[in-house]
Amino acid sequence: MNREELARVVAERLIRDAERIREEFDRPREIKTRHAAIDDLLPESVAVEIREAFPDTRGMRLLDSFRERKYTSKSLDKFSPILAEITMAFQQRNVLEAVAAITGTRDAVGDPLLYAGGISAMKKGHFLNPHIDNSHDYEQKNYRVLNLLYYCSPDWKPEFGGNLELWDESVTTPIEIPSLFNRLVLMETNERSWHSVNEVKVDSLRCCVSNYYFSPHSPNGYETTHVTFFQGRPEQKLRRVVSTADGIVRSAVRKVVKGGLAKKDVYEHDGSNSR
Repeated sequence: MNREELARVVAERLIRDAERIREEFDRPREIKTRHAAIDDLLPESVAVEIREAFPDTRGMRLLDSFRERKYTSKSLDKFSPILAEITMAFQQRNVLEAVAAITGTRDAVGDPLLYAGGISAMKKGHFLNPHIDNSHDYEQKNYRVLNLLYYCSPDWKPEFGGNLELWDESVTTPIEIPSLFNRLVLMETNERSWHSVNEVKVDSLRCCVSNYYFSPHSPNGYETTHVTFFQGRPEQKLRRVVSTADGIVRSAVRKVVKGGLAKKDVYEHDGSNSR
């Protein structure tokens, strides 16, 4: 299936179940970050094809620090075409509009450069510590407002770890959303939407296709800007101190250098992978 066909399947599913998904997304919870999970998003054979297309991790970039440990890549044209097709399917207008209608997002803007998206894989011992995402897009014009996380590891069980966690504002209490096979999670992102991925506990790859949407309207109700800001888990006292200091330093650098010092990692392609 190409990206237009995949987008049609996704959009039709979202439109068909829009009322239920909207109710789940907006349901009052102790954890304030709004979210919803959509299971069995794609035909199972397609979901399996996506997982089987994931590259050997030697072909991906390893992020390894006190903040996180995982493999990522935006170099989708180096891999099986289905990975670019499913990733970019979420950037198609019909999917973006269906998600925006469910979540109430005004003037939603996609992320075709995948400034904040791409594929990721996590092995045993990998994790992503609690954090809030950076506030803006590549050009620092639009606010990041929605995360779309598609999980594609067959037979993944909650006890395997590698599950999405959403935290309260004090980052002391999480809820856990298992990274189940063929599940899409819609999650709002703002300056209070602390989230993480708990440690993978098994010798198996936890694979995810990530996309993000933006908007010219601040999700916080006022103008603000911030870098990705990490925290340690509640039991990681020292890491909390280090993470806070790290965030303050990187925030100070961003104020001086608007785009930051890191090399921009975006999806560069010529469209030749589209089928």
